Amino acid sequence: MAHRLLTRFLPFLAWWPLTPLILRADLLAGVIGALVQVPKAMAYAQLAGLPLQYGLYAAFVPAVIGALWGSSRHLATGPVAVVSLMTAAAVTPLAVPGSEDYIGLVLLLTLMVGCIQFVLGVVKLGSAVNFVSHPVILGFMNAAAIIIGLSQLDMLFGIPKGRSDFFFKDVWEMLGYLPLTHLPTLAMSVFSLALMLVVKRIPVLARPGILMVVLITTLVSALVGFEHNATGRIDQIASPRAREIVDNYSRTAERIQALNNDLTELATRIRQAEKEENLRTAADLRYRFDLLDLDIRAAEAENRNRLRVIRRMYFVRAAGDGNSPPALHQLGQEPDGLVTDGRRWRVKRIGAGEMQLMGGGEVVGAIPAGLPSFRLPGFSFDGVLQLLSAALVIALVGFMEAISMAKAMAGKVRQRIDPNQELIGQGLANIGGSFFRAYPASGSFTGSAINLQAGAQTGMAMVFNGVFIAFTLLFLTPYIHHLPKAVLAVIILLAVVGLLTPGAFVHIWKASRADGLIAAATFVVTLVAAPHLDKGIMIGALLAIGHYLYRTMAPRVAILGRHEDGTLRDVKVHTHLATSSKVVVIRFDGSLYFANIAHFEDAVLGALADHREALYFLIVGDAINSIDSSGEEMLHNLVAQLHQAGVEIVFSGLKKQILDVMRTTGLFTFVGEHNIFSTEDQALAAIADRLGEEERCNALFCRVG
Repeated sequence: MAHRLLTRFLPFLAWWPLTPLILRADLLAGVIGALVQVPKAMAYAQLAGLPLQYGLYAAFVPAVIGALWGSSRHLATGPVAVVSLMTAAAVTPLAVPGSEDYIGLVLLLTLMVGCIQFVLGVVKLGSAVNFVSHPVILGFMNAAAIIIGLSQLDMLFGIPKGRSDFFFKDVWEMLGYLPLTHLPTLAMSVFSLALMLVVKRIPVLARPGILMVVLITTLVSALVGFEHNATGRIDQIASPRAREIVDNYSRTAERIQALNNDLTELATRIRQAEKEENLRTAADLRYRFDLLDLDIRAAEAENRNRLRVIRRMYFVRAAGDGNSPPALHQLGQEPDGLVTDGRRWRVKRIGAGEMQLMGGGEVVGAIPAGLPSFRLPGFSFDGVLQLLSAALVIALVGFMEAISMAKAMAGKVRQRIDPNQELIGQGLANIGGSFFRAYPASGSFTGSAINLQAGAQTGMAMVFNGVFIAFTLLFLTPYIHHLPKAVLAVIILLAVVGLLTPGAFVHIWKASRADGLIAAATFVVTLVAAPHLDKGIMIGALLAIGHYLYRTMAPRVAILGRHEDGTLRDVKVHTHLATSSKVVVIRFDGSLYFANIAHFEDAVLGALADHREALYFLIVGDAINSIDSSGEEMLHNLVAQLHQAGVEIVFSGLKKQILDVMRTTGLFTFVGEHNIFSTEDQALAAIADRLGEEERCNALFCRVG
């Protein structure tokens, strides 16, 4: 008993004893999984809008905690494509990707996701995830796959990326930059894609294929000088018009930052005034807040327009003589005879009068070595409110991805999965990760499949996986400096191809038109609402719940007659069934609760109106699984009403839980034990006896006569 209680709080104790054979298998599986995970983790961090090392952080701490406190022995917890995209979608409207504010909000989001999952697990609401039905997840996943793929266009082609509150507007803007495609970046994308497709076809190389491609492309990048970055000052731009636009952009960006600081201060003062119930001061501050917010929006709109112009600018740089900084001339406006450094430069980032210039392809660059330091997520009431809906959706979607993979693997190894314990494990993984700079993690399909195929026996495989990730952070980061970001984009692209399942839409449509429409609606709304992905899945979930309520509000009610084979069947389907003018038999295919009692009552009264000579009304209750107080009250009134009209209500096939309610409330006594039977044949036999010889020969009673 004590051991059982202990393993409930420390589930990893169930792995013991760990034999050398098990440890060797787990160590091998952990190392193989980590080799694949390292490049993918960085790719997913890029997708989440974070510095690449944050992907490794998410593959380190959450992986270990998720393995120790989850119920699955093979589930790999870490960064995944869909959750990475949803993280970016949730935080990008609130801060600039990669900035300190952005990172702070992401860590807060991770903590919120973890807390939601943990609480749901503790109160045993693992089944709450069922509110997000399969058609909703199908529509969401397919839309997310398309969004993920399109979001990598800038990395694949080496073009600027739009940033607005409407994803397809950004995509349209990126397509406008296609003439500016950086050919070496495109070549690297095509090369890495071809290489990955080739190694996947070779069985021996398929598993370590991604790692091999990363090593090869990193080496090629370093040898050919793929990366070319430089810095420059705005006053080095020799073209007057270009210098003016860049300078105005820089000054406006500084002004926006100052205005945002003032806005934050005003928000604090408003909350303080409201707390002190100083309504006049609060109203005055709110008015100033709104004006300041309008100023910021106008300035941001101006800078977005300037940025579109800047992104189309290419510069050539004069070959410096070492005595003075080289001048930058806009391409096509350079003086005749100018000796350049042989490169075309574009502005990557502007700030404080300085420019970061890029004359080659983008690479991973310097990744800070070392393990993630302990850091409390910055908590703010405004941040929690802004991220709450996204945190709830990420928590549910992340857990659905994790539990579906865990169940799939459990079926193969005959292991029992506890959804509530898995929720606790995923929650603790994200809570712990939030203190060590990890963004929201979930169960990884690829990582878990590799873990299982590599022969993992227990969750120690993921502990070893985390240890290897830590080793990478400590010692291997300098060696991936020249890894092209285009290669990471290709990794993401291939990873999400499996999420595209058009055939599943056809299958769902064949099974249920309503489910097909829900899946299609979720798909369309997710695409249209991007980057606000939570709207798509929330609307899909509401549609699914609404459809369920609609079906249960009007379940099927069938009037039955005797078939030639002796069974009772629906007279609407089989029009020549034997019936009796003295007896009406109906079957109600649903539970009786407040939302459908009117439908049931109308069906009964309608059937009696069509059979005015009826003396008995038999309700076949085999399909009634539950009844609430409203349903019991309705039955009580209906029995009394029909009794006054000279019609006796008889029940058959009622389940124990229904009879228990009837006995507790006195309805059983009111109906009478003589009117409640185990089967419809017993009920019809009793009714035939009461009607006498004249009706006994009716074919409706032939099976029991």
